[in-house]
Amino acid sequence: MSDACGCGADENTPASRRGEEHEAQRLWDVDELRTAAVAGVLLAAAVIAGSSERTTLQLWLNGAALVVGASTFVPSTLRRLAQGKIGVSTLMTIAAIGAVLLGEVGEAATLAFLFSISEGLEEYSLAKTRRGLRALLCLVPERATVLRSGSEQVVAPAELRVGEVMVVKAGERVATDGVIRSGRSALDVSAITGESVPVEIGPDDEVFAGSINGSGVLGVEVTTTADDNSLVRIVRIVEAEQSRKGANQRLADRIARPLVPGVMIAAALIAVIGSIVGEPWRWIERALVVLVAASPCALAISVPVAVVAAVGAASRMGVLVKGGAALETLGRVGGVALDKTGTLTRNRAEVVAVATAPGTTVEHVLDVAAALESRSDHPLARAILAAVPVVTSAVEVEAVPGAGLTGRRDGRPLRLGRPGWLSAGPLAADVARMQGAGATAVLVEDDGQVIGAIAVRDELRPEAVEVVARLRADGYSVAMLTGDNTATATALAARAGIDQVHAELRPEDKARLVEGLRSQRPTAMVGDGVNDAPALATADPGIAMGAMGADVAIETAEVALMGEDLRHLPQAFAHARRARRIMLQNVGLSLAIVVGLMPLALFGVLGLAAVVLVHEVTEVVVIANGVRAGRNAQPLGRTSGPDPVIDEPTALVEA
Repeated sequence: MSDACGCGADENTPASRRGEEHEAQRLWDVDELRTAAVAGVLLAAAVIAGSSERTTLQLWLNGAALVVGASTFVPSTLRRLAQGKIGVSTLMTIAAIGAVLLGEVGEAATLAFLFSISEGLEEYSLAKTRRGLRALLCLVPERATVLRSGSEQVVAPAELRVGEVMVVKAGERVATDGVIRSGRSALDVSAITGESVPVEIGPDDEVFAGSINGSGVLGVEVTTTADDNSLVRIVRIVEAEQSRKGANQRLADRIARPLVPGVMIAAALIAVIGSIVGEPWRWIERALVVLVAASPCALAISVPVAVVAAVGAASRMGVLVKGGAALETLGRVGGVALDKTGTLTRNRAEVVAVATAPGTTVEHVLDVAAALESRSDHPLARAILAAVPVVTSAVEVEAVPGAGLTGRRDGRPLRLGRPGWLSAGPLAADVARMQGAGATAVLVEDDGQVIGAIAVRDELRPEAVEVVARLRADGYSVAMLTGDNTATATALAARAGIDQVHAELRPEDKARLVEGLRSQRPTAMVGDGVNDAPALATADPGIAMGAMGADVAIETAEVALMGEDLRHLPQAFAHARRARRIMLQNVGLSLAIVVGLMPLALFGVLGLAAVVLVHEVTEVVVIANGVRAGRNAQPLGRTSGPDPVIDEPTALVEA
């Protein structure tokens, strides 16, 4: 027996991969559909017996068909009734019992047969979309090569231990997450993140389960077990969050919940009042038909099928959507707030210029800056440290939130920080020029004197201009939120094509701004999921960039783009908008059928069998339409054609 994703399962297969071995792979694998087929055969035999005027045999065959068909929903209905829960199947059960009491066993059997088909089709559609999500797990190979006792051994991924070194040869998939310790290559991550261009990797770079190695041989230190790698975590999170319901799904629930008891009361009134003023049995039968006509069968499944299909398709395209609530909200977004660092930019800052005060050298300015930054984990620190061959660290280094760093070396006080906290003095013009070119300027002070200014720039992503233009063309309002200074932020935003710029923001300031933007239109916040956590939590929804392996990003945001290509963003919006349209279509069709059938049933235009048939046909249509939310979705990778050209910024004061 294969597992849910079609991979072989054995005792070494992670539990998350083995738990769905019996999930339906084909229509015939669904218990309800097999049961419905048996009921259908019995019904057909009953029709043949009736044409031969063998009424007793016909009655027995209809009764057998009723028992078989009803076995798919009556037991669960009784269990829910014992818990005080009423649902769509309650109406179907009552209608079937009523039809039997009226002597219409064939009608009751037909109702049970059709309803069991709809139950089976719903289960099959949900299983099919769940399999699409779990197919991610099939990206993990069945075997892995590991170095043990100085030799290579082939083991199952479940046997890998943290700290061991895997050997990943050319063309092989990575068995679990790890860090490269030897070798260089290009990884194909298209099946995971949707990015079609291989990623160049080398020592100290992270690799994730399911990636395909290129031509090199890699030594990868294992950092997670096979039961807790990035792919397994993604599937767990999505499946756990799929129970969350979006606004449309809650709407369907809100309608169905009072509708069921309301219809039961209305049917009882029709039967009682009709019996008083007319023929009792005729009005009781009419009441039963109304009962079935008003059953919200299609409404109950109209949104869940679309949600599961769309969420599963999004995961295959490199977008992690946490259930129906996030999907529905993503589909109605009207504004997008973008963080700068790591979202619009590459998050690879470099020192691009150094301005010095009279009597000071570039080397001295960088040396003092590196002495302080060696104690910091700020992105700017990495850029400055990379520009200095040997670092002599300062002591008593303290961070001043939102300003900079202070410390001492050789008994002299040192400071490094943003203009405004430190006075630029004679370097004011140089600082302005740096900021005007889109760089972040950092002032350096030694023993109370400003000795230089360092320009650090994080370049725009190659696709940033194209993405912003597409978002605006699609009708979205685009704003940039950043903690950088106003001059630098404005220059970079202008290059990206963004005219709404909010700069010099602390994390709490970003959250307040997002709240204000939400008051105008539904707004999504796109950030790196760490220092943007308050804004991501405030937005509707929060979207984290590059979520593969970033637990904070996945936990904080409602949507996560697993790759690093910003082109995923507008395509994710388009996918969610399409899914939301399908949800609304399903809800509208379901309500229209209920509203249209009730008067036809009340006035006797349609009988019990006709009403049931219309309902079940509607359910099939709704399920088929919902499954469309998971089809025809293109991988969220790079679009065709060369990368867009980004104009080079104004020349800086070079070292």
